[in-house]
Amino acid sequence: MSRVDRADAFASKPAPTWETQSKMWERACSRRGQLQQLTLSALLMASLTACTVGPDFQKPRATQISDWAKPAKSAPSQAVSEPLNERWWEVFHDPQLSALTQRAVRSNLDLQLASSRLQQSRAARQVISADRYPNTAATGSYGRERNSGKGLSDPSGLDGDSAFNLWDAGFSASWELDFWGRVRRETEAADANLEVAENDRRGVLLAVLADTAQNYIQLRGVQNTRAVTEQNLDVARHSLNLSQLRLADGVATDLDVAEAAAQVAAIESRLPALEQRQSQLINAISLLMGEPPQALAKELSTDAAVPQSPLQVAIGLPSQLAERRPDIRQAESRLHAATANIGVAKGDFYPRITLSGNLSSQAMQLSDFGSWGSRAFGIGPQFSLPLFDGGRLRGVLQLREAQQQEAAVAYQQTVLRAWHEIDDQLTAYNASQLRRDSLAEAVRQNQIALRTAQQQYVEGVVDFVNVLTVQGALLATQEQWVESSTGVSLAMVGLYKALGGGWESVYPAQVTTNNPV
Repeated sequence: MSRVDRADAFASKPAPTWETQSKMWERACSRRGQLQQLTLSALLMASLTACTVGPDFQKPRATQISDWAKPAKSAPSQAVSEPLNERWWEVFHDPQLSALTQRAVRSNLDLQLASSRLQQSRAARQVISADRYPNTAATGSYGRERNSGKGLSDPSGLDGDSAFNLWDAGFSASWELDFWGRVRRETEAADANLEVAENDRRGVLLAVLADTAQNYIQLRGVQNTRAVTEQNLDVARHSLNLSQLRLADGVATDLDVAEAAAQVAAIESRLPALEQRQSQLINAISLLMGEPPQALAKELSTDAAVPQSPLQVAIGLPSQLAERRPDIRQAESRLHAATANIGVAKGDFYPRITLSGNLSSQAMQLSDFGSWGSRAFGIGPQFSLPLFDGGRLRGVLQLREAQQQEAAVAYQQTVLRAWHEIDDQLTAYNASQLRRDSLAEAVRQNQIALRTAQQQYVEGVVDFVNVLTVQGALLATQEQWVESSTGVSLAMVGLYKALGGGWESVYPAQVTTNNPV
């Protein structure tokens, strides 16, 4: 058969119908779809089994001690290696202190700021982790347009003679295939930074609890000092009355009366400073509660005893310190984030492969919009590979490695500082008790000395100078005893703060945000 005959035979065949064309198109699309599915499956499997560049984080080993330090001379109340009381403020058995502590947890503004920073970290983590998933979008538009008849070309086919409608809608998706683990390292760093924010809030909470207890204890100490001063003022006034009576009887002199009056005035001069200190401490507590100045004056102005420590103070085991102290946990999380960022920096050296696709429909007539002929689609991978950047990527990697080294040293320093703080607080707690007990004996002896001096003065055995000297010594030792008793309780609060106790039972109930993706 000649070429002309073959052409005539082909021309004589009937044209394929729309249904035949549709089936042919479906078979072609099916074969193309199978090939695309195989390609997509291969890329997905490669992505799932891909390596993760950069070093894996290893929990650091820090300086460790086997047991707590033992003082050379033991005080009545001792620290014991028993489970730490998480609600340590309750060991004082002071209902008002416990109530103030709970109010501070609910209302403290510093704690609210830390909570806000935690929420921001959660949101930042969610933003970063979203890169692990495909990014999809739907688009749609309508426009009344007219192209130039004098330009390059008019896709509408109207040669710029008239305007036309353009309907367009579609769906697009893109996904970076994380072959080298760069995105996974970014998510790992974001998780570590979230832990940094969590432990920052825990540290603020711990500080708020300790500050509330310390300010309250100092307030009670000031009130007890004022009570001691007022008692000594009564004694001084009694001595003044006695000297005035003896002057009237011709037994005493004007010098005795003047010295007694000066003693009364000197003791009275202490009271305004104590009132000022009480007002300042009430304001400090009010600020911790998120209240205006003197908002708690009515409920805190009434005198009460200084909260006393128990006979045994449970401080837990040394091995548990790293799990309790928020600053140690925070330093560890910073080291984790710095380690993960090295993987991010190394991942930038490798190609970025993105799988993208789109499916859309475009038509000039609304009746054609969405029909088979208006379809358009595209799918395929894209990649980019850095070739020359002037050493920027290498510099970033060196920076991340140096930051990791800094974070590792900072972790070691934080742990070592924690051990020193605990040892100092244990020493302070023991020493303050020994000082308090010695001052208690000094107060008792000075009280005996004052009664004896007053009796001898009445009997004319000693002059009034002896009475004034002993009374001044008594007032000084009583004030020192109150100060030392306050110091014992303050040292115990400082010890619990150094141990990192207090946030475990309170913190989880304060954050009720949804878990990040």
